[in-house]
Amino acid sequence: MAADSPSNGSLIQNLPQKAVDEETVRVTKELCLKAQATETAENIGQTLKLPQLLDTEASSRDPELLESGPLLDMLKAVANSRIQIRSQQKDEPDFTQKQKLEMLLELYRSKPVIFLERFHKAMQQEHLVCFSHLQGDYEVDFYCREISKSSLKKGSRTRLRNRRYAALQQLIQDGDYFSDEQMRSRDPLLYEHYVGQYLTEEEAGTLSSGAISGQCCLSDLLMNSFQEQVLQRRLHVQQEQEDACMEEEEEEDEEEEVQPELEDWVPESEERALLREELVTQMHQRFLDGRDRDFDYSEVDNNPDFDNLDIVTRDEEESYFDEEEPEDVEDREEEENEEERVMGKIPVL
Repeated sequence: MAADSPSNGSLIQNLPQKAVDEETVRVTKELCLKAQATETAENIGQTLKLPQLLDTEASSRDPELLESGPLLDMLKAVANSRIQIRSQQKDEPDFTQKQKLEMLLELYRSKPVIFLERFHKAMQQEHLVCFSHLQGDYEVDFYCREISKSSLKKGSRTRLRNRRYAALQQLIQDGDYFSDEQMRSRDPLLYEHYVGQYLTEEEAGTLSSGAISGQCCLSDLLMNSFQEQVLQRRLHVQQEQEDACMEEEEEEDEEEEVQPELEDWVPESEERALLREELVTQMHQRFLDGRDRDFDYSEVDNNPDFDNLDIVTRDEEESYFDEEEPEDVEDREEEENEEERVMGKIPVL
């Protein structure tokens, strides 16, 4: 190989035989080292083109060998979601976590677009890096945008929940919003179920006249009387609607057996306290769900000042919410309008 080079050839002709042999060995080693370096560089370049989390055959077969990163996080998020990974027979045992990860990894590697289409609702913004190598594909870009939109909505929903919870704590501290008079005014039937039906005549009279306690103005008396009539009308409408629902859902013989027991039951003072506590809990949830139609939720939902209020820990806060987005007042308009239409048919006494 050295003899083919003109410069090396002329040099070798002028050297003794021993020197020629040494020079030949040196040049040969030098060429071998260069070839090895070139081959190593090519191998490194090819290795860098492989996905970081799937750079070995073993890791591609077993998801447990994957390093922590976006891919493994995404697979776990999908496996832990409610989305069905693969159909099963009725008596077939549920898939284990490892089986789920293996199936998901196989689908991701073989058909990433189908994987994205099927499971995009369980993904988060940080998982999109797993599909960066498919950027430009119409379907991939579409579902990636959907994931981004969903992540923004979830962040907005969490912020809204926190603000409403902070407002709830403030209302509880103020004391008046969850008084018996105010809760009865917002939901007469719910109050009647938990508290009203167990009040004595004296307690009921005090409740109905509590709004004008200490006042003797005729206009106040008339206004209080009118408000009481409105509450009674609303209670009557709610009771009729509830009775209609019960007739559809329950059998007549079950109602005949249960109803006398409920009518004869008189709670003790401790039981009445527990019932009122349950009422307050439901009224708290009603507020958080956005179902207090006379409350202006825009003053809370759009107010960043509520972000700075001290609230309880995340675990305690989450107990007030389910997985669905809190309802806005408009979501209940149709139901409330129906109630008002029925109430309009009942004349004011």
